[in-house]
Amino acid sequence: MTISDEVLARFADLATPTIANALDDVGFDGVMSGIGQVVPGTRCYGRAVTVTQATGPRGSFTSEDFKVGHMIDAAGPGDVIVVDNGGRAVSTWGGLATYAAKLKGIAGLVVDGGVRDREEMEQHRLPVFTRHMTPLTGRTRIRITGINKVIQCGGVRVRPGDVIVADGSGVVCVPAEHAEKVAELAHRYASDDRQAEIELAKGLSFREAMAKFKRI
Repeated sequence: MTISDEVLARFADLATPTIANALDDVGFDGVMSGIGQVVPGTRCYGRAVTVTQATGPRGSFTSEDFKVGHMIDAAGPGDVIVVDNGGRAVSTWGGLATYAAKLKGIAGLVVDGGVRDREEMEQHRLPVFTRHMTPLTGRTRIRITGINKVIQCGGVRVRPGDVIVADGSGVVCVPAEHAEKVAELAHRYASDDRQAEIELAKGLSFREAMAKFKRI
């Protein structure tokens, strides 16, 4: 299933905690575990382009097996590359790949594995989210085994075209078939939160606000 650009755009200003609440309502465990933000203040949203990898000791594979360029080629402007490397502490992505992805307009990168070159990521401001920051190269250690297959990332099923949103709180995956409903619910929760802030400022207690907006 491919979601429309209009539905996708509804996630532009939604925070991951708000989306997580809506995911609970539709019964999908879409919050990734152990995947964190590399560049402070960055966020991304977009359709998932998925990658699976195998990792072994140095010399297990050839340099040609690494194929970072294939990952970048598979993604278009606004897409989020999501990599399943089984949580291994080996870098699958570095500074030059960051620059190339930024130039192409790729929205962000999520890696259940490792990346390196934090300073270059900060320089280029590409939203990158990963389990490990490590200097260890993936060359001859990593082989791409599939692109745009169903994967697991941070304990969450991710399919090509699912919606990925990532910010300082973490990363969530919204199944394409639930995207419109999740966006609707999340915007309702965000609106409630804004109204609760207004009423707190007017003197309503926190407990009263939570009861009024059915958060308890």
